[in-house]
Amino acid sequence: MPANESLELFGVHLVGATPENARKLLLTLALAAVVLMLGWLGRRLFAATDRASAGGRFRFWSRQVVSIVTALILILGVVSVWFDDPTRLTTALGLVTAGLAFALQRVITATAGYFVILRGKTFNVGDRIVMGGVRGDVISLSFMQTKIMEMGQPPPVESAEPAMWVHSRQFTGRIVTVSNDKIFDEPVYNYTYHFPYVWEEMRLPISYRDDRDAAERILLEAAQRHAVQTDELNEGHRAELERRYQLPLGDISPKVYWRITDNWLELAVRFLSPDHGAREIKDAMSREILTRLERAGIGIASATYEITGMPKLRIAREGADRAG
Repeated sequence: MPANESLELFGVHLVGATPENARKLLLTLALAAVVLMLGWLGRRLFAATDRASAGGRFRFWSRQVVSIVTALILILGVVSVWFDDPTRLTTALGLVTAGLAFALQRVITATAGYFVILRGKTFNVGDRIVMGGVRGDVISLSFMQTKIMEMGQPPPVESAEPAMWVHSRQFTGRIVTVSNDKIFDEPVYNYTYHFPYVWEEMRLPISYRDDRDAAERILLEAAQRHAVQTDELNEGHRAELERRYQLPLGDISPKVYWRITDNWLELAVRFLSPDHGAREIKDAMSREILTRLERAGIGIASATYEITGMPKLRIAREGADRAG
């Protein structure tokens, strides 16, 4: 039977079912099996190397390299098998491109977002980010999706969607999958890129009658005892931030700021915290601050109402009214 003659089944000619196409199909399956096996071996090899080096970022980048190389080899191999004629290849590419542009717009955009993330170094696995309205740590990145271990929301953003039952930056237990195309629509907030520290604040309202200097001293000493200090800061992170962005950090020691309100004096202590573990630091500071404020006789101010007058009330007994 000639190579280009179609196969016949129960007297019906099967369109495209030729011996040549059958050989190409078998060759494609064999090629896919070999390439996928090589990709699996590559991931295993890098995993063994990663256990020796104990580097999370090495594991992330090695997986990305293996995935990209495997996909490229597979695509080039399939194209080489099926389109040996350049004219056929051009026609097929035109049809495929037109179909993809119409039907897979979001998929193409998400894949483009994947390469933008890698090229622009937007984030890595392990970074704490906000993407697509989801806060948490990146645990996986693929061609179209990013998986995030979700964390709760701090009090200033508790009203944001979706609603949270964990009122701090700690894990909720949910893994959220976000499309990579979100980087084109919304900003991506990275808590850890080049500088794995964040500035935190604790606000304390006190009465104008209390000892303001003593309250400030208590806040400052608690921050100095529990927060990150200048001598504890990783100089490599600090130098990298200043080198890349020409952004001097200046004095990072804890500092207390005063703000006058109608009801009380608000003291805000500003301090540096690691990107992970801020709640533990603020919990330890809160316990110490409350204990020392009680010892110093300083109370926490709250909104109060003073009643200056009452209207006259007339009370009539039902029995007396009937008797009268």
